[in-house]
Amino acid sequence: MAEPSLACLTGDALLQRFRALDDFLLAHQRLWRPKPFTLRQLPWEDDYRELADWLRGRSLEDADAAHHQPQRLDAPAPFPALAATAARLGALGDLPEQPLPKLPAPFQVDVPGRKWQQIEAFASRLSFTQRPEQWLDWCAGKGHLGRLLASAGAPLLSLERDPALVADGQRLSDRLRLKARHVEQDVLAADAGEHLRIEHSAVALHACGDLHLRLLRQAAQKGCRHLAIAPCCYNRIAADAYQPISAAASASALQLSQDDLRLPLTETVTAGARVRRQRDASMARRLAFDLLQRELRDDDSYLPVPSLAPDWLHKPFADYCLDLAALKGLPQPKSRDWTALEQRGWQRLAEVRNLELLRGLFRRPLELWLSLDRALFLQEQGYHVRLGTFCPSHLTPRNLLILAERA
Repeated sequence: MAEPSLACLTGDALLQRFRALDDFLLAHQRLWRPKPFTLRQLPWEDDYRELADWLRGRSLEDADAAHHQPQRLDAPAPFPALAATAARLGALGDLPEQPLPKLPAPFQVDVPGRKWQQIEAFASRLSFTQRPEQWLDWCAGKGHLGRLLASAGAPLLSLERDPALVADGQRLSDRLRLKARHVEQDVLAADAGEHLRIEHSAVALHACGDLHLRLLRQAAQKGCRHLAIAPCCYNRIAADAYQPISAAASASALQLSQDDLRLPLTETVTAGARVRRQRDASMARRLAFDLLQRELRDDDSYLPVPSLAPDWLHKPFADYCLDLAALKGLPQPKSRDWTALEQRGWQRLAEVRNLELLRGLFRRPLELWLSLDRALFLQEQGYHVRLGTFCPSHLTPRNLLILAERA
């Protein structure tokens, strides 16, 4: 397979890539919409029996090894052809990087190492034709990103709704003698847009769903000079279904539920061994209970269960099932081979993870479709827009960055 061309997108290329992604996602909806965790049999399995059997026959370790790069899997058809198209359409290059000044250690106070690396990577890609006059950090937390940007001399306005974070942020900025003002503000409130000015260079690093969508709309309305947005958690929206903001996405036949919007988030940075063991044990137990609840209800459909406290994993498996059945108001299970049922849960976990690899091919295409909706909206509002990556995916899979500058 030829290596895809890696370049950031701008100009007409934004719409061209959007349309290609739109066609691809629409054509293969029955492959990426159904969730193996909730369905015992997937709609596409009869059509692609060899692929389904091959995936179901693999181990949990096999699935985890392929999680980050499912396109490299040597699987039966149609997997290779889909993988090649997904890789080509999802390919995106880095935005140009500029070196950052070496900052004193106090700038990194209270920032986890990986988060600081993300902040530095984000800041290093913010090259604009016009020099920023004032930074606006949207959903800023303690304002670590804004402080790094303000270290070059431009003043900072930092918006955050948590008063404790606002106070901590102001204290840290004052200690560094920066021209920074930290303001308590819910960015979803009606008055949030009153803070925005034409001269603002607005930044948002991993503001979730409606939070970054609100910034796009408000900043475009106010005519802010620059925008730099790395989207995150596309499913964190108030509406039940996704509401596109660009003309191209609004005209698309692709309709996305909140559940669909979770697909890009299923790629995660590798966790530590203890966290992985706990996650796997929790999922295996849930899948085993899913088999039990279908029997108890005499209904072969998925039954959602609430998030459970970590100490549920310390219960004997039989007690786990009995207590969860009572919690869901189900008939009490009769005595059975609980060890065998728990093993079936682990077997299902291996099958689910491997079947998810087919959905995994569509993670990046869907995320890029969503980011292009945002980029095209800004282009329609008169901005010069660039879309690319700001860091490698091992630092964060949410590494797409939209840069927009008023013409």
